Amino acid sequence: MDKTQPSITNQKRIRNFRFSGLKGKALAIRMSDIPSMKAITEVVPKHCFARNTSTSLAYLFQSVAIQSVIVAIGLAIPYTQAMIPLWILYSFISGTTAMGFWVIAHECGHGAFSDNRTLQTVVGYLLHSFLLVPYFSWQRSHSIHHRFTNHITDGETHVPLVVGGNGINEKVGGENELALATALGKTRYGLMQLILHLGFGWPAYLLTGSTGGPKYGTSNHFWPMEPFSKKLWPSNWAKKVWVSDLGVALVFVGLFISGLKYGITPLITMYIGPLLVVNCWLVIYTWLHHTDTDVPHLSNSDFSFIRGAFLSIDRPYGKILNFLHHQIGSSHVIHHIFPTIPHYHAKEATIAIKKAFPNTYLFNPVPIHKALWNIACNCIAVESEENNGRYIWQNSYINQE
Repeated sequence: MDKTQPSITNQKRIRNFRFSGLKGKALAIRMSDIPSMKAITEVVPKHCFARNTSTSLAYLFQSVAIQSVIVAIGLAIPYTQAMIPLWILYSFISGTTAMGFWVIAHECGHGAFSDNRTLQTVVGYLLHSFLLVPYFSWQRSHSIHHRFTNHITDGETHVPLVVGGNGINEKVGGENELALATALGKTRYGLMQLILHLGFGWPAYLLTGSTGGPKYGTSNHFWPMEPFSKKLWPSNWAKKVWVSDLGVALVFVGLFISGLKYGITPLITMYIGPLLVVNCWLVIYTWLHHTDTDVPHLSNSDFSFIRGAFLSIDRPYGKILNFLHHQIGSSHVIHHIFPTIPHYHAKEATIAIKKAFPNTYLFNPVPIHKALWNIACNCIAVESEENNGRYIWQNSYINQE
């Protein structure tokens, strides 16, 4: 039996799926479809790998200029009760534009910003600290996420619960989660997942390693020692966590002083509200680009770095969001294959791999809000296929309406 194909039982089960916009393409990928790193490197134009410090700084200044305009508008809005709806709208707009800073810092963490490593580290550290992100801590955990994308054990972020999980190599609780989804029904379960992920997902991940794989235990991005697991912070990474904490702590001090001087209302409207929206965007990107009803997770027997990278999904964010967020959502596949490619070369590199490897490259054309709802409702728990190294979602047909 071909190990890359599902058993007859699972073929019948798969046919019951309500497929996403991928239409089952991710489940049809065979190991023989996965190209080598050499083959991928040959089709991507060589200049796409080049980092230009001036160009990277120009994109940083672009985000600075946009955010400066937004802040100036915010400062002109009165702090009155009648303006509360406008302040809510402002938080959505300001948080959406500020996400551009997150993406630039993210590129710094990957080494995609500049060949000047000192400049790159300073820029990334300052930007992430301002957004209350521990720079080096995140750099370490995010590198694990890239190395083991969609790995059922070693993956980092959005690792699913397993039906029949053993608690050692797999996350337990899949049966209970399916039961909860059935009891609540599709709509209520989907709303609950959206609130939990978008409202609490990012701080929960930083503080407890929530949605991370079982290999690293309960981690904390601010405290690299007991009572939290130390497994995510080997060698000198623990010291780097403390350095990350310093940057975040200094921002907290600055926020506290600002609150004393100007009051809590300006702090909430100009910083906290937009920051919550930035965090929502971060979760949306990580959730949507590694989760879909017909995208499997993999065990050691079926996993390789390139196999996992090609399970990333590109999605249609449109010209405005791609402009503000530096293409992060529409070029996520190439980013996982070559994370040091700057975002301003990612579109060209994406076109190259899409043309060269059409059976492997994943693009889901479904609008973002519909895709988010589909995932929140239907991506509940996975189960291991018989005689296979894949784990597939076992709930897409449970909550259909």
